[in-house]
Amino acid sequence: MIEKSEIIEIGKFQKTHALKGELNALTDVDPDFLTDNHPLILDVDGIYVPFYAESIRPKGSESYLIKLKGVDSCEEAQKLVNKTIYVLRKDIVDYYDDENLEFADDFEGYTIIDSNLGEIGEIVEVDDSTANVLFLVRDKSDNTLYIPVADEFIDEIDDDNHIVRTTLPDGLVNLNIKD
Repeated sequence: MIEKSEIIEIGKFQKTHALKGELNALTDVDPDFLTDNHPLILDVDGIYVPFYAESIRPKGSESYLIKLKGVDSCEEAQKLVNKTIYVLRKDIVDYYDDENLEFADDFEGYTIIDSNLGEIGEIVEVDDSTANVLFLVRDKSDNTLYIPVADEFIDEIDDDNHIVRTTLPDGLVNLNIKD
């Protein structure tokens, strides 16, 4: 059984294409990774199920038409529309040949400490649904703060103590707080 800790999100199936079960997918991995017979993992009724690509065709810089083995009709493919696509973390690490590769959602549970503001709060989620990845941080007053995951704001990542040290622009943490 595949566990959540073993996978990483790489994209999403957007819609069906044609009648033979192809799906339009947006992904954020190297296209060659998709063609190397790595399983594409989908959450099917709460269980992570591996699927294998029968064929993959580019449809833009981050969009592909993917035909999954065993999905042979538009009706079968329709059941997978809007499903998040995951892959095994170990496959990504092996593919990029980088044992120290870190993923944004690895930081959930880390504390953000700013050089000017001190402890801001705990990262409870990472939103990577847009080009601008955000840490969703829960502060001491139970507010959710949105902090951009940007190299220019991050001073240090202390994996041993689960701390992200930042220097944030003035006023950034107060943007989302309602008076």
